[in-house]
Amino acid sequence: MWEKINGFEMNVTATDYRKSYDHFIPEEKHVGTKAGTFTVEGYNSLFRHFLARMRRKSKCYSKSKEMLELSFLLLMKYRNKELSIFS
Repeated sequence: MWEKINGFEMNVTATDYRKSYDHFIPEEKHVGTKAGTFTVEGYNSLFRHFLARMRRKSKCYSKSKEMLELSFLLLMKYRNKELSIFS
């Protein structure tokens, strides 16, 4: 996974306290903190809860990357109360 995201410009990378991250994340960009990962884990949980396509391969599973991206965006718009069709 690190190879996939390594090309992106990141100011800081928050992880848990495992020492294995020290081998490939530069020290000046690495923050070992549970607070930094709490929000990400919360969003992961939210996606798994509301989007069946993120739980397992079933009839609700989307093989299209575009449909996954659109599903995430639709959920975030709904959660942020930016969709007038659901009000």
